[in-house]
Amino acid sequence: MANIYEDLKFIDHTVVATNLLESSKEVALLLFESWRNEDLEIVQFKSGITNKLVKCTNKRLQVSILIRTYGKKSEVIIDRKRETSNIIHLSKLGLVRQVYCRFNNGIVYGYTSGRALSVPDMSNQHLCLLIAEHMAAWHKVNISDENESTLFPVLRKWLKEVPKSYNNSNTDEKFQKNFKLEELFNELTDLENELVKLGSPVVFCHNDLLSGNIIYEEARNKISFIDLEYGSMNYRSFDIANHFNEFAGFECDYNLYPSKEFQKKWLKHYLCSYNPDTTITEEEVNELYREVNKFALASHFFWGVWGLVQAQFSEINFDYIEYAILRFKEYYNKKEEVKLDQWN
Repeated sequence: MANIYEDLKFIDHTVVATNLLESSKEVALLLFESWRNEDLEIVQFKSGITNKLVKCTNKRLQVSILIRTYGKKSEVIIDRKRETSNIIHLSKLGLVRQVYCRFNNGIVYGYTSGRALSVPDMSNQHLCLLIAEHMAAWHKVNISDENESTLFPVLRKWLKEVPKSYNNSNTDEKFQKNFKLEELFNELTDLENELVKLGSPVVFCHNDLLSGNIIYEEARNKISFIDLEYGSMNYRSFDIANHFNEFAGFECDYNLYPSKEFQKKWLKHYLCSYNPDTTITEEEVNELYREVNKFALASHFFWGVWGLVQAQFSEINFDYIEYAILRFKEYYNKKEEVKLDQWN
C-alpha cells in the first residue's frame, strides 16, 4: 500500500482555503502543464462535510477533474494513504475514475459524469436495484490481503480523539449534557461482542453510501460510487445497514428508514447479484435482514463518534455535535427495537 501511495505523482503545492478556487486552479495548471488558465472553469461543490471539493473543467478540451482539499485535522479520522491506494486499485478495475496526483493537502482525480442522487432517489424502485447490484460488485472486489474488519479498531481510535471538553463553549455544553466518554467505551465493547457473533462476511466496503456519494448516469443506466474516504475492509452488513440509515438524510428523519418489505426486496436483489449462480432462499434473505438491522446500530455509533471528533477539529460550517446527538439518540432507539440480547 505504501509503495502505491508513494509512487503516485506528487505536486508540492498547498491549497489555501481562504483562496480555494484560485489555489485549486494552480494545482490543475501544475498537473497539466499544457493547460491554459483562460480555458479553465472552476466551481466548488458545497455539500461535503469533511473536505472542500472543487470541479475544474478545461472548456477547450471538454475534460473535468476534481480537486479535493482535505479538511482540517481530517487525518485524525481518515487514513489518507489507505484511501488513495484504494482509489488506485478500484480505478484499475473500472469501478472509480483514476487518481491523477496528490498534493500537500489533497488529491486530484477524475470526474464521474451523471447526477448525484437525492435522498428520495434511493427509494426509487429502479435506482435502488441498481445500487444493490453495484454494491454487490464492490463487495466481490479483492482489494487487500487483509481479512479483518477495521470497524471496531477505528471506532476505538476515534473515541480516544474525543476531547473531555470542547474549545467552543456551546459545543461543550451540549457534549457534557448528552455524553459520558466512559459509557461510550463500554457501549462499544458491548456492541462489538454482540455483532461479531453474527459472522457477517468481511469484504471491501464503501462505508459512506449516502445519496450524494451515488452517481447515476441516465444515458448508460449506470450507478457509480464516489468519495472513498471511509472505504475499508469491513462487515458486509455494515455497508448495507449504513446505506439504509442514510435514507434519513442529514436531517436524520428516521421516518424515512426503509420498510421491512423494501429492505427484503433490496437484499434479495443484492444476494442474487452477489451469487448469480445460486438460488437465494427466503431464509437467506431473512437472515441477512436480521443481520443488517443489528449492524444499523454500528452505523449510528460510527457516525455519532465521527461527529464528536469533527466537532472539535473541523472548520466546515456544519453542526457536528448536534448531528452526533441525533445519531446516538437513534442508536439507543434502535437498540431497544432490535433487542440485541433477545433477538437471536
